[in-house]
Amino acid sequence: MQYSDILKEARDTIGKKCRVCKECNGVVCRGEIPGVGGKDTGEGFSISYTKLKEIKVNMDTIYEFKGVDTSIELFGKKFKYPVFAAPIGGLNMHYSDILNDETYSRAIVTGCKLGGVAGFTGDGVKDEFYELPLKTIKEVDGWGIPTIKPWKKDEIMRKIKQAEEAGALAIAMDVDAAGLAVLAALGKPVSSKSVEELKEIISSTKLPFIIKGIMTVKGALKALEAGAYGIVVSNHGGRVLDQTPSTVEVLPDIAKAVKGKMKIFIDGGIRTGIDVVKVLALGADAALIGRPYAVAAYGGGAEGVQIYTEKIGKELHDTMIMTGCSKLSDIDESVIYKA
Repeated sequence: MQYSDILKEARDTIGKKCRVCKECNGVVCRGEIPGVGGKDTGEGFSISYTKLKEIKVNMDTIYEFKGVDTSIELFGKKFKYPVFAAPIGGLNMHYSDILNDETYSRAIVTGCKLGGVAGFTGDGVKDEFYELPLKTIKEVDGWGIPTIKPWKKDEIMRKIKQAEEAGALAIAMDVDAAGLAVLAALGKPVSSKSVEELKEIISSTKLPFIIKGIMTVKGALKALEAGAYGIVVSNHGGRVLDQTPSTVEVLPDIAKAVKGKMKIFIDGGIRTGIDVVKVLALGADAALIGRPYAVAAYGGGAEGVQIYTEKIGKELHDTMIMTGCSKLSDIDESVIYKA
């Protein structure tokens, strides 16, 4: 199976809710929720893609070649690339019924592990949206990261215990899902969380805890105070608030504030291995990719996910060679072109 085959199959299986565009930039699908677009004008989705593409990298091939090591250690484990599949839930509603939350998560978790990385899994109104992906994580010896919505505390605690029992690598909470009005409309409200609430939640588990949905230095410092292992710089794919800045615009200041004190992940418009180099140069430790992984799963199942991961990995490897970087720690601001 080639990557082009995956895209062709995905166009046939997903249907109208995702056109599997040549450039997954949020333009055609803007405002389409349910669906894969960004909220309202869709700018919160498209701006992350656009701003990332505006960044250029510096080519430098005069150096002593010592090979290339793309690996990273996180959660006490070694990953082949600093790349993770972002959590996506409600597949029937937002993509198509060819896959559901169980079969989708099976493709993501299994395919990512075959590719040497790991997948975050989602959560939703029905318990099965969280529990079925968790079942898959358990089947692959815990090689996945379940993500919990900011529900009421007792439900969060229950779901943390389930993640522990599944042997998960870590656990995440997408606090930016507090803006998902559709959940409240379906009778399952979510809410913002205070630092004190997060402290209590995080201290209840020994699993590394990641807070997803950080877009300001102030928010990053709050997550640090709460005891988080890491954060995901994310605007929830532009699906909860219109007119936000791009994630790469806010990343440098956040990295200056908390780099080395906690792990920094980022999502938003990341599509290639070159994009991964860009966000690492701006201060991230690793990248999360959402919609393209969904396309890979719909177009090729676990094999499609593995192929997409290896595609990203090869692009990362080749970009490191061409920018004079032998290991991930060599990737810094000098790799970025500044006019």
